[in-house]
Amino acid sequence: MAYRNEQLNEEKVFKDPVHRYVHIRDRVIWDLVGAPEFQRLRRIKQLGTSYLTFHGAEHSRFNHSLGVYEIVRRIIYNFEDRPNWNPEDRLLILCAALLHDLGHGPFSHSFEKVFKLDHEDFTQQILLGDTTINAILKKVENGFPQKVADVINKTYENKLIVSLISSQIDADRMDYLQRDAYFTGVSYGHFDMERILRVMRPMEDQVVVKESGMHAVEDYIMSRYQMYWQVYFHPVTRSAEVILSKILHRAKELHENDYAFKLKPTHFLSFFAEKPTLKEYLELDEAVTMYYFQIWMNEDDPILSDLCERFVNRRLFKYIEFNPNHQMNEWMELFRLFQKAGLNPDYYLVVDSSSDLPYDFYRPGEEEERLPIHLLMPNQELKELSRQSEIVESISGKKRTDHKLYFPLDRLEELSSRSKTKKRILEILYR
Repeated sequence: MAYRNEQLNEEKVFKDPVHRYVHIRDRVIWDLVGAPEFQRLRRIKQLGTSYLTFHGAEHSRFNHSLGVYEIVRRIIYNFEDRPNWNPEDRLLILCAALLHDLGHGPFSHSFEKVFKLDHEDFTQQILLGDTTINAILKKVENGFPQKVADVINKTYENKLIVSLISSQIDADRMDYLQRDAYFTGVSYGHFDMERILRVMRPMEDQVVVKESGMHAVEDYIMSRYQMYWQVYFHPVTRSAEVILSKILHRAKELHENDYAFKLKPTHFLSFFAEKPTLKEYLELDEAVTMYYFQIWMNEDDPILSDLCERFVNRRLFKYIEFNPNHQMNEWMELFRLFQKAGLNPDYYLVVDSSSDLPYDFYRPGEEEERLPIHLLMPNQELKELSRQSEIVESISGKKRTDHKLYFPLDRLEELSSRSKTKKRILEILYR
């Protein structure tokens, strides 16, 4: 148990552009930061392909993980000596905050969809498997890795601990909104975090906010709404994600058809089979992925070569508003016309949809994250946020969905000016 309480000889600090400093005093936290599985997060971008839209968005999962740790550290500092807070939980929630994104892979969500993976499964494997992270956590106590895994997996018995890093107002969101706004250069993600931290109070099963801090929480909710539509769902970023996804699909399809790659895609073989080991998963980061993309630019397969060249050199697909639910006839006609024009519609005609629910009530049977934000009134009564805030009420429960159709306009323009196929395609796309 000595490791649980062991402190460094002097406090270590990371200079941080968002929080000014990240402070570390616990030996276990310092050792976890130095572990190879955590250092790997330096090689995974926080915002995936967003750097092709916002040139400053080069920050990593490593940056973000330290930021979430720092916010939680400040929250529990304010919780000291308050009812419902157990100081024995301090190290557990600090470790969970630091390690919550440990299993993210290269280009995260796009990568997961193609190869049918879940980064949360790999987070659990890193925490509980034969890793340096697991060995460090075991020094606290034998069952400690499982406790950290349970908090991150939202199955830990103490829901107050879980809510600090996974709820509708948590340290994870508070960090990425501010950090992503800073690195993309937009103003949408800014809100008064210091005020929110000061008015947070621990309850039995979740963190609540004093009623006097309601306006700061309103600002946070609106920041989240704006960031999703102005940054995370930006159509140019989504164009890059479409191409990235199609590259991986094409490489997988070629492998399954025994295509002879000029360079054997060693790092991808287990992913093509959808059965990567933990070791293979950890060895594939974004630097390795981009290396293959550059190699594949010179492949004989024209589709793989073209898609890789587009991604590497940022020649992205154009897009239009297009709802397949209401435009199915047009979609089917475009599909046939693209085939006729020699453009494989499976790779060059792509509908992409994004949807978001900025704030919602808890609904029985749905994920814990829907637990609403509660305000602590002066009489100690709890009231759900949207019942007190007209701003939050106006967007509460309202799911917004956006559909886009992506295609290579440059390839269409290369078709003969006399081509009836070209003319008809452009008529449909730009009517």
